[in-house]
Amino acid sequence: MIFVTGGTGLIGSHLLLELVSAGKEVKVLRREKSDIEQVKKLFSFYSDDPEGLFGKINWVTGDLLDYFTLEKYLEGVNEVYHCAATVSFDSGRRAEMIADNVEGTANIVNASLKNGVHRICHVSSVAALGNAGKGRTVDELTNWVPSKKVSGYSESKFFSEMEVWRGIEEGLDAVIVNPSIVLGAGKLNSGSSQFFKLVWDGLKFYTKGVTGFVDVKDVVKAMVMLMSDPDFSRYKNQRYLLNSGNLSYQELFNRIADFYEKPRPKYFATPFFLNLLCRVSVLIKPIYKKLPAITFETAAAANSTNLYDGSKIVRLMNFKYTPLTISIRHVADYYLTVKE
Repeated sequence: MIFVTGGTGLIGSHLLLELVSAGKEVKVLRREKSDIEQVKKLFSFYSDDPEGLFGKINWVTGDLLDYFTLEKYLEGVNEVYHCAATVSFDSGRRAEMIADNVEGTANIVNASLKNGVHRICHVSSVAALGNAGKGRTVDELTNWVPSKKVSGYSESKFFSEMEVWRGIEEGLDAVIVNPSIVLGAGKLNSGSSQFFKLVWDGLKFYTKGVTGFVDVKDVVKAMVMLMSDPDFSRYKNQRYLLNSGNLSYQELFNRIADFYEKPRPKYFATPFFLNLLCRVSVLIKPIYKKLPAITFETAAAANSTNLYDGSKIVRLMNFKYTPLTISIRHVADYYLTVKE
């Protein structure tokens, strides 16, 4: 039996499709108000039998912060894929997000140890790794360093990952994956899908920041390969940075615009301009009762250069990444399909 958290998210929903398509018995934790319709929509996009595959999922209702329910659900489970996490770059939710993500991961680790789960795959992030410095590349050995400039999300993923390392010290067998920005078919108004919507809607501005991107299917493939390899002992208790390539936001926007036959964004959004937008967003937030579309954390990242090296898994497992051009086209095509 396989237990999955975060099954309605981008990585989790693609993982579910992969597991049930392979005939695996899967139990999935969902919150009472989780949107499972998005999972059905994803299955319909990829499969000729979406209802049949979706019907194989054993959904259970609960909360990662409810330890005793988790302990019960993990009875008889052999493997855990922990994909769930709150993602927010709103400073007003910083403390809440850190507490929820860290406590939720601690509960998964403790319940897994209690029930003798054989192995666990924890979905972390490159945000849990350090900054290598100008012109240098981040890899699995780059140390995270606390700083006032570190985002709340980064802090939450680092300390969540520390709970997994603590579990390893207590006898848990685990692998940790640290994906960069994940490109894939998902909710149109969240995550990386927002890039495609912005360009479709006529985005006028670009930034000069550079960061890493990886296809969601590659993330899932890496997770399953690591967890199912007969020589699991060779790969366990390590982290794996997953990154297909590094790309500027300007180039990403240009490629999306070219696919949609839309004008490329032509105005450079300077750091000063983005900072001004953030301040305006903060001022109007109490009036419109909405989270700001841009925050100081996202503004800082928009013009920063962060390079990532995802070659470790290539060397160890002969892993092959999907070229970013193909990933971008695939997500752009999905966006057109669900818009119709």
